[in-house]
Amino acid sequence: MELPFDPAEATRIIKRADPQLAPLIQRTGRFALQPERLQSPFEALLRAIIYQQLSGKAAQTIYLRTVAHFPKKRPRPDKLLELPDETLRAAGLSRNKVAAVKDLAARTLDGTVPTLARLKRMSDDEIVSRLTEVRGIGRWTVEMLLIFRLGRPDVLPTTDLGVRKGFMLTYGGSNLPTVDELTAHAECWRPYRTVGSWYMWRALDKT
Repeated sequence: MELPFDPAEATRIIKRADPQLAPLIQRTGRFALQPERLQSPFEALLRAIIYQQLSGKAAQTIYLRTVAHFPKKRPRPDKLLELPDETLRAAGLSRNKVAAVKDLAARTLDGTVPTLARLKRMSDDEIVSRLTEVRGIGRWTVEMLLIFRLGRPDVLPTTDLGVRKGFMLTYGGSNLPTVDELTAHAECWRPYRTVGSWYMWRALDKT
């Protein structure tokens, strides 16, 4: 999937606006985020719920066991609602996650979770507001979808531990920044706070 903005131009703008970030950009190199293809909001959020609070290997195992119950291993909300809770529990989902994925399916069918075509036309705030109505979906999960699936340019995940740690390493200090401190500093990254956040993650790679 192509980014909906020019990453080279975004990086140049941030370097000019935030000279303290320039050395990290120089060491890291170009902004190289490649959004994953988004099949459907339902599938992406189903995967996100299953992966929450699990290691990658364990989460993948449970995810594959879950999708094996669908024709051609393509999850559909109507088919998910037909699956007994016991079947999903046997795949490895906790009771809370079973309730969450069932709520996701129901809210996809009733239109709360928009289609991919509609999602692409919505603003970031509209997407956050709509998707966090789903049980088990918080703001951070939606922000990750905005960044890594939709390639939105101006997302700042203020509660992300990696972003906060990268900020502390880049700008100094012995404590993680508060949400307000991170938000205030990142104003100079607008309209490319996604790019600034990505470099905060890269700061951890450089330590």
